[in-house]
Amino acid sequence: MLQPFDDTYFMKKALQEAQEAYRQGEIPVGAVVVAGGTIIARAHNLTETLTDVTAHAEMQAITAASNYLGGKYLHDCTLYVTLEPCQMCGGALYWSQISRIVYGARDMERGCINLKTKLHPKTKITGGILEEEAATLMKQFFVERRNLN
Repeated sequence: MLQPFDDTYFMKKALQEAQEAYRQGEIPVGAVVVAGGTIIARAHNLTETLTDVTAHAEMQAITAASNYLGGKYLHDCTLYVTLEPCQMCGGALYWSQISRIVYGARDMERGCINLKTKLHPKTKITGGILEEEAATLMKQFFVERRNLN
């Protein structure tokens, strides 16, 4: 039976990226960008690997999607990300003019919603897709990290 390409389907793909980040010792956030029902970019956090505080999954995904499309705007694209974007990523998403953002778990401290980060007026945002799975992976990562220190 064919799997429908819906928000849950694409969030599972973002979760696979988050799991790869986890395996690499990165904070487990994953993202995919979808255009016309096709994944055009996959990314996960690389801040430790690249020693770059801006190497969040969303930033990597924006760059990969822009390269794929050959332009800086992500019109008619959806970003699926396992954690609500931070203020920095929200700003970059504003400038990309992405049509839609779908996130898994909320980030009550650093997320763009609580920090009132302005998104592009045409950008729609949806949250809570596979929220429990995304939050569990994040919690597990930090529990393990605390136990190592």
